[in-house]
Amino acid sequence: LLKSEVRTIAARQKLPSAQRKDSQGICFLGKVNYNEFIERYLGRKEGLIVELETGNILGKHQGYWFHTIGQRKGLGLSGGPWFVIKKDVNRNIVYVSKGYDTRHQYGYVINLQGFDFITRDIWGDFTGEKEITFKIRHTPDFTRGRISRIGDLYRIESEVPVQGIAAGQFGVVYDSDSRLCLGSGMII
Repeated sequence: LLKSEVRTIAARQKLPSAQRKDSQGICFLGKVNYNEFIERYLGRKEGLIVELETGNILGKHQGYWFHTIGQRKGLGLSGGPWFVIKKDVNRNIVYVSKGYDTRHQYGYVINLQGFDFITRDIWGDFTGEKEITFKIRHTPDFTRGRISRIGDLYRIESEVPVQGIAAGQFGVVYDSDSRLCLGSGMII
């Protein structure tokens, strides 16, 4: 079901959650501040903020884990608006651009590690590719693609360019009809 359909059912049943505002953070944290929670578990580690197009160093940040792809607020940079376009998690660099729709933010290939099936591996051992739909962002839209397995790594090749592929976030895989969620893995 789509979220809108669930809300309609909840409204018909007069459930209080039918009118609840959508969560923009980590729902299980409750009233805890996201950055405080992350800092408590991951700490701080100073890194560079670099302009994607020029390579110019624009500033410093306290850890790439505090920033998300598409983020605009909280970067502490002047001359903007600046948007987080990508992150180099190995070198702790956050890349920004003044244009949110730069060509660097789109890709066709998404690699997933630690893939977990919701029930069982419906494909078993397979070679080649399987047709799927998938999501990598908080959007109601499904994207069509093909998935292949290379050892423990799953590789999605999208039919269209995908915006905001970000290491550390999750890709969720569905059957080709977008009706059955099969599982998910972390984007690397």
